[in-house]
Amino acid sequence: MNYTVINREVCVGDIKIIGVSTSSVFLVGDTNTISMVSAFDTPPESLIIGPFVPLNPLG
Repeated sequence: MNYTVINREVCVGDIKIIGVSTSSVFLVGDTNTISMVSAFDTPPESLIIGPFVPLNPLG
């Protein structure tokens, strides 16, 4: 299979992020490598997972 990629200019106007999840990545443009590492030193029963929290109130 032959695959040709032609990168052109990227123009981004406005970006509005209302909230983020526990594990999230936000990218605009190109990247060569993404490395993610996670480590917990607390017992699993002490981890509280709830709904996402907005970054700022809407209104």
